[in-house]
Amino acid sequence: MIADEHCASDHCITCADEGIPMRVLLVDSDRELALCVDAAGARSSVEVALVAHPSPGDVLLVHAGTALTRLDAEALT
Repeated sequence: MIADEHCASDHCITCADEGIPMRVLLVDSDRELALCVDAAGARSSVEVALVAHPSPGDVLLVHAGTALTRLDAEALT
C-alpha cells in the first residue's frame, strides 16, 4: 500500500477510530484524566497526559480515549 492512501482517510489506519472533538467538564490532574463530553452529549473519561494543563471548557481532539491536542472552541459545534 502507498502511505498517501492512508493520509486521506478520516480514520486511524491502525484501529479505524477517528479523532473526536470533546469539551472538558472536569479535570483530575493527579491521575491525568478528564471527564469530557462530545457534540452528541456522550460523556467519557479521557487520558489527558499529552495535553498541557487542560481546563474545563477546553475542546480536545480525542482518539482511542486519549486527548491528542487542544482545538479551537468552535470545533465542537
